Amino acid sequence: MQYWPRKRATRIYPHLSMKKGAGVLPAGLYAFAGYKVGMTHALVIDTRKHSTTKGEEITLPVTVLECPPLKIVGVRTYNQGPYGIMPAKDIVLITDKHLTRVLPPRKAGTTSSTSTLSSLTSSEFTAISIIVATQPHLAGIGKKTPEIFEIPLGGTSDEKKTFLDQHIGKDLTIQGAFKDGDYLDIHAVSKGKGFQGPVKRFGVSLRSHKSEKTKRGPGSLGPWSGQQHIMYRVAHAGQMGFHQRTEYNKQILKISTTPDEINAKGGFLQYGNVKSSYILLKGSITGARKRLIIISKPVRLAHPNPLPTLTHISLASKQG
Repeated sequence: MQYWPRKRATRIYPHLSMKKGAGVLPAGLYAFAGYKVGMTHALVIDTRKHSTTKGEEITLPVTVLECPPLKIVGVRTYNQGPYGIMPAKDIVLITDKHLTRVLPPRKAGTTSSTSTLSSLTSSEFTAISIIVATQPHLAGIGKKTPEIFEIPLGGTSDEKKTFLDQHIGKDLTIQGAFKDGDYLDIHAVSKGKGFQGPVKRFGVSLRSHKSEKTKRGPGSLGPWSGQQHIMYRVAHAGQMGFHQRTEYNKQILKISTTPDEINAKGGFLQYGNVKSSYILLKGSITGARKRLIIISKPVRLAHPNPLPTLTHISLASKQG
């Protein structure tokens, strides 16, 4: 079952948890965001130490994420409570008429403030996050309304305060958070597939053509006595897709600010051309095209592989 309940995500783009608290996250900006463009393939020189194709040129499927700069619109502080960290204070830094409709509501327990960060001392908070807004008008996505979400800051209280002093009023770029060869975790909302039966939703086997009632249903609903109800583990029809999911340890092959290096002939299907900074990720990732993907530093990276040498990126037309 792994994920339960299988229901629709709250919103079309994911959220990051603040439950880890202070002192756990690596120092600096913990996450960034980008729009999923599509996939292509690249030729690389395999640099893995024990690979059977070491030193040879191999083909890798790659995913393109367009990552325009993020704008800091606010700061949210957290203090330690009886059940973990609790929101304490919101500091609004930008009041833009284009952001008023999409600014997140103030969390319960917080006090709103329009003061500057100069009055905030490192002893006043246990954890701190920045509230950022995307700038989709800089990307090739063809939309104007920004997405607003929180990004936790890592490091000590003094390191967090220093980060804020250095970056308030400036755009956050992908180059300031990650570099070529880094591993990251992908947080995304999967493609929605609507109401599906148990065969497609859970992969149960088709029953015999002589079965009673149905062929595409579960073989048993459970014992006749005991719990007196049908257990949630029994495969039934329901919502499939549009769930928030996390994929671990995806490697960055390239970060660039030159879109012409990646734009396919005729543009990417259902997206168009990349217009700002982008990253190349090894393999595929969750989510539909044009959907906002949040990338974060890895939480369970064990044995990282060296960065393969990129020799060619396919720019062939994806139209047919």
